[in-house]
Amino acid sequence: MATVTASTPALGSVRLNHLAALDVKGADAEKFLQGQTSAQVSLADGRFAPLTCFCTPKGRMLANAQLVRLGDEHFRLILSVTLLDSLASHLKKFAAFYKTELVSRPDLTVIGASDGASSLADQLGLALPDKVGTHTHNAEACVVRYPGETPRWLLCFENDTNIDMASTQDDQADLNAWQLEDIRSGLAWLTDAQQEHFLPQMLNWEALGGISFKKGCYTGQEVVARAHFRGQVKKRLMRLRVESASLPEVGASVVNGDDKGVGEVVVSAFNHQGGVEVLAVISTKVAEETIQLYLAGAPAILLPLPYTIERVDPEQLAVSLNG
Repeated sequence: MATVTASTPALGSVRLNHLAALDVKGADAEKFLQGQTSAQVSLADGRFAPLTCFCTPKGRMLANAQLVRLGDEHFRLILSVTLLDSLASHLKKFAAFYKTELVSRPDLTVIGASDGASSLADQLGLALPDKVGTHTHNAEACVVRYPGETPRWLLCFENDTNIDMASTQDDQADLNAWQLEDIRSGLAWLTDAQQEHFLPQMLNWEALGGISFKKGCYTGQEVVARAHFRGQVKKRLMRLRVESASLPEVGASVVNGDDKGVGEVVVSAFNHQGGVEVLAVISTKVAEETIQLYLAGAPAILLPLPYTIERVDPEQLAVSLNG
């Protein structure tokens, strides 16, 4: 377990080594992705970068990602580095039937930045996108605006790009600060530890605009749609605070007063007060019945998320972002 060694720093610029990119290229790239992913792929228009996910036929998440269009026949998926190879292997089974190519890009540099983002973007020849979920790009790089109380951006570019990254950190404390913003934004990136474990709605993916219920079929679509329209989702991503000097493991059990498991940890980070904040998938009865929760023996307090658990259609989101 990680332990507290210092207070959480303010956001500056940090290498996001937990994220990676998968490129999808070719004349059939859009058609291919349309049959595999929860996004309405045409909405990725070179400005709007929709959230998306890939599922098993049973509707369980293989990966979630941000979808960026870099050209007419070039898309980029930004996702957990732990899922890069497995998602590529899965998709290649279907890509053989299309004029498309899947290219894992571990060679790209991924930076998260708040302070210093403008300087880095200038060096890349890009303007900072102003709205969450939008991006700018050129042949060498892309910049995506991320959610959070502190304005922040993800920058992804070729390793040999000649820019000054002297102020960019590469340590756990700065990465923790970035992940704390993810937690406070209610945004959880699936990792290999819980692959094929959750329906997309259990990570609040439809509340973040990550599921199109208006598009045609994709792998797992029937199960995902049925769970939504029949109200069968009984577990949801919730935010917790616990006074602890160490981070819980991914999958650690959240229990009630009777020591019965009611949820599991997805991601955690230290906060500025020396405690821990967590996103965990938890039974919806917890919120309905105001049940006292515990994590690793310590009381866990439910905290609000910055959005309501309601369906947000990416089609409407795209209109509002491009308005």
